[in-house]
Amino acid sequence: VLRAIEIESDVILKGTRVDGIYTADPEKDTNATKFDSISFDDVLRKGLKVMDTTAFTLSQENELPIIFFEMNKKGNVMKVLSGENI
Repeated sequence: VLRAIEIESDVILKGTRVDGIYTADPEKDTNATKFDSISFDDVLRKGLKVMDTTAFTLSQENELPIIFFEMNKKGNVMKVLSGENI
């Protein structure tokens, strides 16, 4: 996030093993619910563990959006780069 801020990136792309942000770890909790979108404040308020808290807060303070996507699904990187909502 720090490097992205330094080079004035428009967005952070965060590849993960799951396809977004959930109420809990969907790999451990079958009742986890996915958020279509969620604010920085809501992630912090709900105590969701989406990434390193310092990096997340730094992104928030610099109004640098983060796009979370499943990195192991073929074609997802290109979809994210082309602006598709996955």
